[in-house]
Amino acid sequence: MQHYNFETSKAFMNLFSIEPSQAGSLDNLTFAVKDNIDVAGYKTSYGSKAWFDANPPAVSHAICVEQLLNAGARCIGKTITDELTYSLAGENYFYGTPINPKVPERIPGGSSSGSASAVACGLVDFAIGTDCAGSTRVPASFCGILGMRPTAFRISESGILPFSPSVSTVGILANEITVLEKVMRVLLCSSHKLAAPVKHIYLLEDAFAIADEEINKALQEKIAQLRDRQDITVSSITLSEIVGEDISLYSCNEEALRVVQSTEIWNALGSWITAFNPEMDPQIRRVLEDVKNIDRSKLNDALYTCERIYTKVSQFTKTGDLFCFPTVPILPLLKGELENIEKGKDFYRRAMAITSFAGAARLPEISIPVTNVRNIPIGLSLAAGHGQDEFLLASVRQLFDGWK
Repeated sequence: MQHYNFETSKAFMNLFSIEPSQAGSLDNLTFAVKDNIDVAGYKTSYGSKAWFDANPPAVSHAICVEQLLNAGARCIGKTITDELTYSLAGENYFYGTPINPKVPERIPGGSSSGSASAVACGLVDFAIGTDCAGSTRVPASFCGILGMRPTAFRISESGILPFSPSVSTVGILANEITVLEKVMRVLLCSSHKLAAPVKHIYLLEDAFAIADEEINKALQEKIAQLRDRQDITVSSITLSEIVGEDISLYSCNEEALRVVQSTEIWNALGSWITAFNPEMDPQIRRVLEDVKNIDRSKLNDALYTCERIYTKVSQFTKTGDLFCFPTVPILPLLKGELENIEKGKDFYRRAMAITSFAGAARLPEISIPVTNVRNIPIGLSLAAGHGQDEFLLASVRQLFDGWK
């Protein structure tokens, strides 16, 4: 793999050094911050030149940044994000495309594209991103690193620009599970109690059915290693079987989560876009026009569906349970390939169907770089029950060592 530095990675908006406030469990670790998260003294671009030009520098660090500095980590810069964080591609019309060092001709995934690139290039020990519809998990899979979306609402989003507060979370990207676990324990304000052992892994068949055949084939070779373990039961299940009603991952996204996200996004951005008509990527403008025209009369049904999925999945999940599925159903596309409207629709429809599972059920999920196809990274996701972040981290550490 070619070596990339801070300039050639194209991952950073700003480079600086903010020393830790005090010593702690993250001593000697460096991190970068996605540029929708406030760092005192620096403007937060939100991936938008118009937003950057119109707003002053932040006066305070976001709470999650403050937590990390207070635990001994050093912040070295802010990373590029997709415009208004509303994309899974990693290509920014104004600021460029951060390098995916594993496959430089392909997209890094977004919207935490710069954060993923900085970690994958080895320029920081970890990076903060955010995740609404997969914005941490997708770039983690594409760039061949670890990426965690924690349980919804466990980490403060104060100081993070608005997107979809019902669904969005802080996310963390890292190369090593030990680093990911240290960082998440700080952000989760977690104790160091021993977690329960893994007892049952459910393969989410709906997600495997959505994925390309070559991805499934590569992942099944790794899943076979889990099936060989005597201490863990591995079985297949569908979303319908979990919640006890006829529902697909596609409808989980398109009839529930996406309606909530779109409504909240327009609430957050609609006034600014309408009043100022800012310069935008034409593709993002087209997508936001769809967001603007969302049928808000469907919001109540969408909220009820999300709540029902969350409740049913919580009731189903027992201590020691994990869900397992491909993080992204297709390989990262070539740069510029998403300009093809049909390719773009297919990518987003299938990717967001899979990422909607943890989103609607409010589950913690980690994408793990377990294998590749034609030297292109593939992530396998594990998700645990609501609030079981510590169990999930310990489980990945336990199981991931066997997959290296």
